[in-house]
Amino acid sequence: MRWLVTGAGGMLGRDTVTELLRRAEDVTGLDRTALDITQPDSVRRALDEHRPEVVVNCAAYTGVDDAETDEARALSVNGDGPRLLARACAERGARLIHVSTDYVFDGAARTSPYPEDHVPDPRTAYGRTKLVGERAVLEELPGRSAVLRTAWLYGAHGHSFVRTMLALEARRDTLDVVDDQRGQPTWSADVAERIADVGARVSREAGVHGIFHATSSGEASWHELAREVFRLVGADPDRVRPTGTDAFPRPAPRPAYSALGHARWREIGLQPPRDWRSALHEALPHIRKEMSQ
Repeated sequence: MRWLVTGAGGMLGRDTVTELLRRAEDVTGLDRTALDITQPDSVRRALDEHRPEVVVNCAAYTGVDDAETDEARALSVNGDGPRLLARACAERGARLIHVSTDYVFDGAARTSPYPEDHVPDPRTAYGRTKLVGERAVLEELPGRSAVLRTAWLYGAHGHSFVRTMLALEARRDTLDVVDDQRGQPTWSADVAERIADVGARVSREAGVHGIFHATSSGEASWHELAREVFRLVGADPDRVRPTGTDAFPRPAPRPAYSALGHARWREIGLQPPRDWRSALHEALPHIRKEMSQ
C-alpha cells in the first residue's frame, strides 16, 4: 500500500513514517518545505507525483498561545489545509487519516473521559481551528477518512513536557508543576501504531471511519506526570512540588480536564492505546538517547 505522510518533519510525522517502514509499507514522508498543505498547487502536485492510497495528515499549526493573536494563520493550516487534502484525496480515490486534538472540547466541569461523539466546544483559537479541520475532512471525504484526536503528546524527537522535565531534573533542585489540569500523557510512537492500524482499514465498507481517540489509557495531572518522570530516572519525586494553573498564566486557557474515551477502538476490534505509565517507561530511554546526541 502506498502512503503519504504530511508534516513528516515533526514528532508524530517522523514516528509515523518509522512505523510504516517497520511494517514494510511503501511510504513517502514530506515536511512542510516539500508539501505546503495550505497551497492547492502543492497538494495536487504531491498527490499526483506520489499517487498515495492513504494520506496521513500530521501537518498542523500547534502554537496554542500564538494562535490567540494569529488565528487566521492557524485556520489556514489547521482548517483550510485539511480541506484541500480531503478534496484532493476524494478526486483521486485516496483515503485520509487526519490528526486532531483534545482542545476541541472545553475541558471544564467533567470528571469522566469525553466520548468520541461528545459535542465539541473549543475555548481557544487553536481548538476552533482544529475543529474546522476535523469537520472539513469528514464532510469532504465521508466514509473514507478518519480523525484521530490525541493529547499531551511526547516523543523521542521535538519539544515536549517530558523532555523539558528531563532537562530540568538535571538543573534544578525543585520544580513547581501544575496539579489542577488532568489529561492523558501519550507517546507519539503509540499514536503512530494506531495511525497505521486505521489507515490500512479505513473505509465505509469496513466500518472504520469517523472519529477515534488516540490517547493513552488512564489519566494524570502534569504534576503526576512530572513525578513519574523523576521516579523513572532515579530522582526523588518529592522534588516536584504541586501548584495551580494560576501560577503560570498563559494567553490561551488550558483545559482543566481533557481525558478522552476509547469506545471506538473496541468497536473495530482493537484495544485502546496502553496505560500512560507503561508507555512512559518504554519511551524514556529513547528520549534520553535523543537528548544526548
